[in-house]
Amino acid sequence: MLGLRPDAAPHAGLIAPPRTAHQVTEAVERVLGDVLDAGLRRAHDTDPVYARDVVARVNAFVRRGGKRLRTAFAWCGWRAAGGSADATDVLGVGAALELLQACALIHDDVMDGSSLRRGGPAMHVDFARQHRADNMNGVPESFADSAAVLAGDLALAWADDLLTETALGSPHGVRLHREWRAMRGEMVAGQYRDLHAQATGASGLDEAVTIATLKSALYTVERPLALGASLAGADASTLDALRSAGRCAGLAFQLRDDLLGAFGDPLLTGKPADDDLRTRKLTYLIAVALTLADASGDDDAAAVLAPGTNPRSDATVERMRLALERTKARAVVEAKIEELAAKSLKYFGESGASPEARCEFAALVERAAGPAPHQRGEAR
Repeated sequence: MLGLRPDAAPHAGLIAPPRTAHQVTEAVERVLGDVLDAGLRRAHDTDPVYARDVVARVNAFVRRGGKRLRTAFAWCGWRAAGGSADATDVLGVGAALELLQACALIHDDVMDGSSLRRGGPAMHVDFARQHRADNMNGVPESFADSAAVLAGDLALAWADDLLTETALGSPHGVRLHREWRAMRGEMVAGQYRDLHAQATGASGLDEAVTIATLKSALYTVERPLALGASLAGADASTLDALRSAGRCAGLAFQLRDDLLGAFGDPLLTGKPADDDLRTRKLTYLIAVALTLADASGDDDAAAVLAPGTNPRSDATVERMRLALERTKARAVVEAKIEELAAKSLKYFGESGASPEARCEFAALVERAAGPAPHQRGEAR
């Protein structure tokens, strides 16, 4: 067990519910710290090289931050469904979500060949740097990628351990685990659909929406809301409203991420600004631009945004950005984000959540999908 709960009397060490999203973040950081410290201690008992090279890296990566949005949305779901007493379980779920996010990012960077994450080197890049510095002759090029995959697997194992511990101690543990199991499957499906779209040269809007929904929207907002609500024993109507709110807010988040992937500042986002364009990922932004280019007869935009197997040059990436502006795709996506955010607030209001919870949810949606530069700069 990871030791989230005290071994003392049943009511000893209970965690009072945070009042704001900021307090939630602070509280889950403490839970994560305890989990990471315990994991590192166990690793040193297992093998010192593994502890130094793999576990310490995962530890540092998780502590390096991120928006902690999934934690905050789980808390919002809990509050919307009437959660108000001991917050131990919801913080455990939040910490498990952050470990799952670490796994997803580490693996995603390997698959995409991204070099930067959260303002530092991606995990596989860091492994490669270490072993170049150590003059490890004869190490295959695949070593760094393989080691990063193991690091992501470890983060996933810790996430599952923590979620299981939380579920075992909750009267709603079966429902909680059911949501978690579904979310893990959706994440894998979304990542595969992303890879499949690149391999097959897909360009359609429906495909882009499917990828955005599976790969990001569900596990960023919809499932965290449902996980939190499940801990509070939410009824079916409350869960339905929260799922609809989460689906809309999650898509708005991913569409904002698409825009950051094309136009963001790496110094603010902590990740490359042109990877999606350089590798020509199928995003909603690209799909909208191609649709608009076809409708307007903009052959140049259609050609430069078309699928391809080779990484695009700097000049081509700049032409792609110009095409996204010229076709009005960027403006269309901005409008879609606003529409989705408004719908998410409407659905959340139908959950029966208190005015205070609705206000917190609105602030979270703005933080996830809003255009303010300082908000965009939070590392994912």
